Amino acid sequence: MTLQAILFDLDGTLINSEPVWLAVEHEVMQWLGGPWDVEHQNAVVGGALWSTVDYMLALAGSSVPREAVAERLLGLMAERLPTELAVMPGAKELLTEAAAEGVPIALVTSTVRSLADVAIDALGRHHFTLTVAGDEVEYTKPHPEPYLKAARLLGADPARCVALEDSLTGVKAAEAAGCAVVAIPCVVPVEHAPTRTVLPSMEGLTVERLRSLIVGP
Repeated sequence: MTLQAILFDLDGTLINSEPVWLAVEHEVMQWLGGPWDVEHQNAVVGGALWSTVDYMLALAGSSVPREAVAERLLGLMAERLPTELAVMPGAKELLTEAAAEGVPIALVTSTVRSLADVAIDALGRHHFTLTVAGDEVEYTKPHPEPYLKAARLLGADPARCVALEDSLTGVKAAEAAGCAVVAIPCVVPVEHAPTRTVLPSMEGLTVERLRSLIVGP
């Protein structure tokens, strides 16, 4: 029962960027003239940029072009993320252990490449065998394409991969791809289910524990 790869989500899983996103989304919604609070953030957490933009425009009843909203969101995040980025507890330790054991690691995120690269550099680009960003797939999470693409590029069987996610959107994507899933909720709770392992954090999580989640011949 071989663990062929570990597939990590980014926001809320490897980095605690959700408070930064909430602040930026709130600022953009003030510009649009609509409300924004934790309830609204929870509705878009784990989703793609354009789904967030469409949600915000509908909520505000605004006719501002989608491209202008996306540009403002990404611009504010690019300003703040480098100084406000916080690595989640246990993340670097697990990345380091996996790399030391020679287990391929992929980053699979809904975040666009320009922002993902900021976090990748902060975490250590050398940890990742490859990375798949949200603007590099046709369908984003909860569609399985991001995880299927990562597994294909690694030459791995999705059933021999473990995906780590914080949101139900990401969990659904990984499960639909056929991966074993570890859910580590950050903003929105993720219920226990036979198809996933739910943990409070990555602290103490080992490669051996992930290897034990791979079942079958």
